[in-house]
Amino acid sequence: MGVMEKIKEIEAEMARTQKNKATNYHLGTLKAKLAKLRNDLLIEQGGGGGGGPSEGFDVARLGDARVALIGFPSVGKSTLQGSLTGTESEAAAYEFTTLTCIPGTMHYKGSKVQVLDLPGIIEGAAHGKGRGREVIACARNADAILIVLDAGKEGLNRHREILENELETVGIRLNQRPPDVTFKKKSTGGVRFSSTVPLTKLGPEPEKLATQIMREYRITSADLLAREDITVDQLVDVIVGNRVYKPFTSSSHSILHPNHQICSDITELNAPLQLPLSYFYNKIDTITIEEVDQLARMPHSLVGSVAKGYNVGAPDEDDPLKAMIWKYLGLTRVYTKRKGQHPDLTDPVVLSAIRKGTSVKSLCQNVSTQMLRDFNFALVWGQSAKHSPQRCGINHELQDEDVVQIVTKTNAQQRQSKNYQAIVQGVSDKYHKKKFDAKKKKQSKLRG
Repeated sequence: MGVMEKIKEIEAEMARTQKNKATNYHLGTLKAKLAKLRNDLLIEQGGGGGGGPSEGFDVARLGDARVALIGFPSVGKSTLQGSLTGTESEAAAYEFTTLTCIPGTMHYKGSKVQVLDLPGIIEGAAHGKGRGREVIACARNADAILIVLDAGKEGLNRHREILENELETVGIRLNQRPPDVTFKKKSTGGVRFSSTVPLTKLGPEPEKLATQIMREYRITSADLLAREDITVDQLVDVIVGNRVYKPFTSSSHSILHPNHQICSDITELNAPLQLPLSYFYNKIDTITIEEVDQLARMPHSLVGSVAKGYNVGAPDEDDPLKAMIWKYLGLTRVYTKRKGQHPDLTDPVVLSAIRKGTSVKSLCQNVSTQMLRDFNFALVWGQSAKHSPQRCGINHELQDEDVVQIVTKTNAQQRQSKNYQAIVQGVSDKYHKKKFDAKKKKQSKLRG
């Protein structure tokens, strides 16, 4: 029996089994087996590729963040990318116009966001249909996923549900945070299971279920500490360890704005958008206003039309879609300031909550590693400061449009540090190496 047959057999058994406390242990074991078989299937299908990146999908990471556009063929992904980035991509009325990954850069609020236009995927993409594995592999490496759907086809085809299932199959968890669980493998000692809260979703014997799931992955010794009430699926994800969690979002209710924009029914259009984005329903000009309102009330959704300019403007225009992508990515602009000078408000340092974080430490890492090494304290002006300026430490969390002045250690303070001798030796070695290379280069020119 092949892997696909085993997967179908387990899925059929799970569909036949009633869900209650008595069958929770059995269902947990089946879910662990199913996750293991799906992982084995992906490894088996990817084993003959030579280990290198697929042609047309190896795109260098550029900018402050990366967003992947995923959707079925002919839903308007290429046109949407052109509106966001100004990139010219082939668009036509037939399906599968885009056959490779096409990158573009969206400039918004001083940041550079890389937008990837991926080929359309079909049902079964997680198992390799229609180059689906290459498309989903690109999505796994993105900071966020924007699922583009055709509003005129969503009512009958369940495209949203199909795409969610395909992404869940390959271990991408949309709108979820990693569970607060500590898992550590050991060589000896057996399984130690503990929790700080009551576990009501793992049945009457959570430790027995966790031990059985670990046994499916041939783990006999490990420490597991649960700090929240987790489900069986979350427990399997923690043990597998190769899941990708995309940022958590909240639901949004939207209505049609009088000037053909979609805005929140609580705030004005030009007010800061507080809700991130996961799904974009395109082509709302082909359906009725009642259907638009129904789609807009779907969780994590925004409706619009690229062709008519509803919620999507030109690359250099501010619009609700760009604003929500900005919030969804958790980007923060920080302006730097030198001592005795005015801050540079033309070239902000853009920090990402998804990548390195938005702390003062992340700012130092983005500017210079030497600045991080010699950090003493920071003076902060802005929303994150209780008073202006506030003297902050390296773990202080910054907010959008804060002004920061980094104060480094004095020479006397640097001499008192434990690794001062190593730093001095490293600088000396670097200087002498540079001097030796210049001398060698000069001698080679004279000989030549």
